[in-house]
Amino acid sequence: MDKVILEAKNIIVFFENAIAVNDISIEITEGEIVGLFGPNSSGKSTILNVISGLILYKKKKEDRKGGERITIKGNVFLNGNDITWLWPYNRARLGITISRERRPVFLESSVEENLKIAGYMLKKKEFLNRIEMIYSIFPHLRLIRNRKAGLLSGGEQQMLSISMALIPNPKIILLDEPLFGLSPALYNELITAMSRIKAYGTGILIAEQFAMPILPLINRGYVIENGSLVFQGTQKDLTANDNIYSAYLV
Repeated sequence: MDKVILEAKNIIVFFENAIAVNDISIEITEGEIVGLFGPNSSGKSTILNVISGLILYKKKKEDRKGGERITIKGNVFLNGNDITWLWPYNRARLGITISRERRPVFLESSVEENLKIAGYMLKKKEFLNRIEMIYSIFPHLRLIRNRKAGLLSGGEQQMLSISMALIPNPKIILLDEPLFGLSPALYNELITAMSRIKAYGTGILIAEQFAMPILPLINRGYVIENGSLVFQGTQKDLTANDNIYSAYLV
């Protein structure tokens, strides 16, 4: 039986009195690709922010200014250890990283400088090994390694954003809407890259509204709507269920 690396158990999130995530549990085994599908504003990004710990920053900020009250219930486990209240930088050290929606990169820095920033925790030899791995996953980035990130296309920035999350050698990488704003011509390139990431033994959780290109890649998937779990199962289960397939996956 494959080893479970990540467990998010009975996650509930309220923003004031509105429920954003309603008692959802997710698990990822070693080297597995898992899809998290659903329409816009269904709670996908909130779940990723709970797993990555980014929601703790938002909660602290709102608490300080007396703004929106954020309530978080449930637990997140990495290799059986409870990390629910660890800050994101501690989770990154333990092996969870995230590539957020809309490609947050340092626009005035070059591609390679962005990768160096992301790999600040690594020793030089380890960083050099990791950057070679990045260029094997995204060969195009090697060709543009000296170009400023602000001059890259949307697809190139997406490759860079994912690469920055990969540099620390995570056990799990969270991808939030990786196909957002990309042309269909770039879908295959990114999907091929995800297969290469999996080959290195990294688990992947992909939150995506546009599920069709992702389906052939995943081992399992979760479908959510209005913060609640609608369906979960293997790739075969998802595609074999006509109601789920037609309503959420085309």
